Amino acid sequence: MNRIVGSHDLLLVTLDTLRHDVAAELAAEGRIPHLARHLPGGRWEERHAPGSFTYASHQAIFAGFLPTPAAPGPHPRLFAARFAGSETTANGTYVYDTPDLVTGLAKAGYHTVCIGGVGFFNKQGPLGSVLPGMFQESHWRPEFGVTSPTSFESQVTCAEQVVRRLPADQRLFLFVNVSALHQPNWFHLAGATREAGDTRASHAAALAYVDRHIGRLFAAVSSRRRCFAIVCSDHGTAYGDGGYTGHRLGHESVWTVPYAHFFLDPDQAPRPDADQQRTTAEAAR
Repeated sequence: MNRIVGSHDLLLVTLDTLRHDVAAELAAEGRIPHLARHLPGGRWEERHAPGSFTYASHQAIFAGFLPTPAAPGPHPRLFAARFAGSETTANGTYVYDTPDLVTGLAKAGYHTVCIGGVGFFNKQGPLGSVLPGMFQESHWRPEFGVTSPTSFESQVTCAEQVVRRLPADQRLFLFVNVSALHQPNWFHLAGATREAGDTRASHAAALAYVDRHIGRLFAAVSSRRRCFAIVCSDHGTAYGDGGYTGHRLGHESVWTVPYAHFFLDPDQAPRPDADQQRTTAEAAR
């Protein structure tokens, strides 16, 4: 990371509430082609979340504690604050002298931008302002939130606008919290109803929806220079697993999450197709 930070733009995407098993199934079935083309070997890495709900997990992630590989460690980290005795800070770790990664990257010359999704990023009260308050620039609108059927399209449009406004020589750290997977997500599944509620199938349909538009995000962040991207979940959620529903609880469906990091090159980023362009225009209106 010491060779990457300072020379590359950086993208961190948290697919809020995405379960590992659902993500792995959709990749294997060819239902998320735009994501799968960037996953090493076309597969998600299985990891353990640093928290069981959004606020706790993102506090850890922004402190450099990304989801941990689901195997005995220790596992060297990509980012870490400087402190004595760290067993996961290695030669390749980017070490910063600030309380969190976001301000560490700002100190290194990055323009830090948050595009929020779920309520912990809505800036509508003190608690919803903590996480976006770490960034130099932050965005949240109701159309980015969990109740919007077009939330991710709207977030991507915002990201495209952010990138277009930046000077060419300004390094960017862009964070996007994707709300589409979070309940309610029933409206992403054809034939589902509000009365029937969310299911594992509607959760999967929400991921397929995100995949249809994530190519635009990848194209935007790699349009100026090579970009290092991290795409992961902050925690999963239960749909009746072991009698549990939801998250902020200690069940495997919550703790086990998908993770991937990869490079995005300007000449490799797919351009949005005509259907995506029409949908983007409709969302902007």
